[in-house]
Amino acid sequence: MRFGLNLPNMGVCSHPQVLADLAHEAEESGWDGVFVWDSLAVKMDDPRNQPACDPWLALAAIAMRTSRMRIGPIITPLTRRRPWKVARETVTLDHLSHGRLTLPVGLGAVDDGAFAHVNEETDRKIRAERLDEGLSILTGLWSGQPFSFQGKHYQVDEMTFLPRPVQLPRIPIWVVGAWPHPKSMRRALRYEGLLPAMLDENGQVSMRGPTADEVRAIKRFIETNRTETTPFDIVLEGDTPGDDPAQAAAIVRPYAEAGATWWLEAVWRFFYAAPGEVNGMLTRIKQGPPRFE
Repeated sequence: MRFGLNLPNMGVCSHPQVLADLAHEAEESGWDGVFVWDSLAVKMDDPRNQPACDPWLALAAIAMRTSRMRIGPIITPLTRRRPWKVARETVTLDHLSHGRLTLPVGLGAVDDGAFAHVNEETDRKIRAERLDEGLSILTGLWSGQPFSFQGKHYQVDEMTFLPRPVQLPRIPIWVVGAWPHPKSMRRALRYEGLLPAMLDENGQVSMRGPTADEVRAIKRFIETNRTETTPFDIVLEGDTPGDDPAQAAAIVRPYAEAGATWWLEAVWRFFYAAPGEVNGMLTRIKQGPPRFE
């Protein structure tokens, strides 16, 4: 199992220098990855109206302050972005980081200002269609070969994007998949990783993460249905006590044994506990990941 951080891009973390400094400390402290929210903020239900930074520019700063860790946005709502622009941004960042970019994608949270305040499409079915088309365009442009696309939502006349990404055959893509919804899960299986979103008894996405037993079931589904032979990640998020390594290990070990390959520490919880400072986040980062034997 590898261990990463999930950092906000707003409030005290709205300055790219702060995020780059936290990422540098994370690499020094043994973490394997740093991921930054891709949010416009300005949420309809948030009276604080927090300042925010562009995650892609922040990731460029992070790339310059680190040399080993995986980096990426979490998550990029591809349904509200132009896929060809994302293709150019991701290739540039992959070169800047010397091949360390991972791209987590999903339908997006519609209460974010980038949906709610600018009349972006919020219909779930249409966003799912756009996500599928956007992913096809991304991977086609990353190929470095002549590529065209005619879809329901996007059309691309033939063009060739150069350079190709550093990572071949492509930049790894992690996709949010709603468990146990087969169509959503099979979308993720076409790529390099899954961020499982749990459905409740009404078929709505819940806020809870999967149990270890549910991770085992997800792992069995992947092994039964995935035809690709390349490595595939199961990515979970949670929080562990940095001042109690034994308890931290006890929390993550069952998930690793069930088949999860990444644990993303939700250090953003310290941001909400004390919005005006980074001390809580920095302390947890320096305590290091919840590794176990």
